[in-house]
Amino acid sequence: MSMNREGRRTRSEGAEAREEETFTGNRALMLEEPLIFEMEEQGGTGVDLAPVPIVESRLGGFERNRPIGLPGLSEPQAVRHYTRLSRQNYAIDLGLFPLGSCTMKHNPRLNEKVARMPGFADIHPLQPTDTVQGALKLIAVLGEWLIRLTGMHSVAMSPKAGAHGELCGLLAIRSALEARGDARQVILVPESAHGTNPATAAFAGYRVENIPANERGRVDLDALKARLGPDVAGVMITNPNTCGLFEPDMIEISKAVHDAGGLVYCDGANFNAIVGRVRPGDLGIDAMHINLHKTFSTPHGGGGPGSGPVVLSEALTPFAPLPFVEKRGDRYELVEEESAGEHHGSSFGRMTAFHGQMGMFTRALSYILSHGADGLRQVSEDAVLNANYILRELDDVLDAPFGASGPCMHEALFSDKGFGGGLSTIDVAKALIDEGYHPMTMYFPLVVHGAMLIEPTETESKATLDQFIGALRSLTERAKAGDESLKAAPVHAPRTRLDETQAARKPVLVYKEPSQAQAAE
Repeated sequence: MSMNREGRRTRSEGAEAREEETFTGNRALMLEEPLIFEMEEQGGTGVDLAPVPIVESRLGGFERNRPIGLPGLSEPQAVRHYTRLSRQNYAIDLGLFPLGSCTMKHNPRLNEKVARMPGFADIHPLQPTDTVQGALKLIAVLGEWLIRLTGMHSVAMSPKAGAHGELCGLLAIRSALEARGDARQVILVPESAHGTNPATAAFAGYRVENIPANERGRVDLDALKARLGPDVAGVMITNPNTCGLFEPDMIEISKAVHDAGGLVYCDGANFNAIVGRVRPGDLGIDAMHINLHKTFSTPHGGGGPGSGPVVLSEALTPFAPLPFVEKRGDRYELVEEESAGEHHGSSFGRMTAFHGQMGMFTRALSYILSHGADGLRQVSEDAVLNANYILRELDDVLDAPFGASGPCMHEALFSDKGFGGGLSTIDVAKALIDEGYHPMTMYFPLVVHGAMLIEPTETESKATLDQFIGALRSLTERAKAGDESLKAAPVHAPRTRLDETQAARKPVLVYKEPSQAQAAE
């Protein structure tokens, strides 16, 4: 087993005949790229290092007596290898990124320029506060904007991303309940909530119980009210929810939970749909995280970067985590454990070692200030408009489970109902790659069979949306007709379809020399 070659370009069964293969394996400017270990040359190197002097080892017998196995490449080889790989990536700068829930927005270059300014990019979290007054002010100003946009009482800036923010909110809720001597054990999570909500509640030590959705894709209010009781610490709700729908009963939900002695956590992952239009604080929310890397422009594919500040109601403010920035006179100070004093003595502790994600703070504030209040409102309006345009342009060929229950918010939800020949969502999604698009979010939310969740964001033009709609409409018509060739898609990509189940369960993570691989087999 040297390299897993499954998925290399081949003439797949059921696919149309491909162009004649070239000597190099390249197809015009789509270059066939081997693994870096397959490119190495004996003795090849991109650097010229002086001989290492022989010194006495201090590793106590743990020294490595064999080569470390790095490939030997010249500098041009290494540069070309990674440049060629980069050309095979899909990115928001190349085209529409239809992932639903992930909110892959255009990232203005102004944000990147600000994030790289001296005083923001090159500071250290242990510097004296006298030397980072500008950075602390930026954190404070951004926090003020988040409080104003959400209508909440305070904000914790340190959580690093969405799920981290969820945990922060639940720890504040638990601390508030314990402070009044009320230890409750259950968190209610609607089926339409974001997928991380039940995992976060369980991690925080709560027992999770689901609340069903009604036929309109919203929380079943009667079921929620029936379950509330003295053991319920609160509800974790996503609004707009993962079906791309606004919860019209949110105020009544919050009132019912509060009347039962619980608190309300809102997942803010979909804040992009309502920023500037709706303030969660006016809906009775007690805690909500905000994905700066979603709502305020920075695409977050590949696991980062992220930032998840948590806005808190007046009831939860005393229990907010440390540290936080506080203005004292004309200076900004970091309130830490040793300086919290009695005015913040109820904090549940720390979420992270330092103060949060500085790069994300600068990008987000740059985005907010460049748009202003009216611009942020237009962002949400345009995002909702684009999603509804996709919904209505495709609901005659694609099943839209909640299309009859009114407009969607920032994302449109479809299912694979009506596909023929055993075809499903994954076949259409893979065929989108051949059309030049990254696939939409598949099989999420779980309440819809074969779900396809599409979020166009606010910056896509009508012409771009029309091209995407045309591609998806064409593929849908083929799927409904039972076109077997879709099962081989993608056929024009650098790699054909992998066995994704085996790739997940039996991944090949370590390169082995062909001779070693044969011996192992």
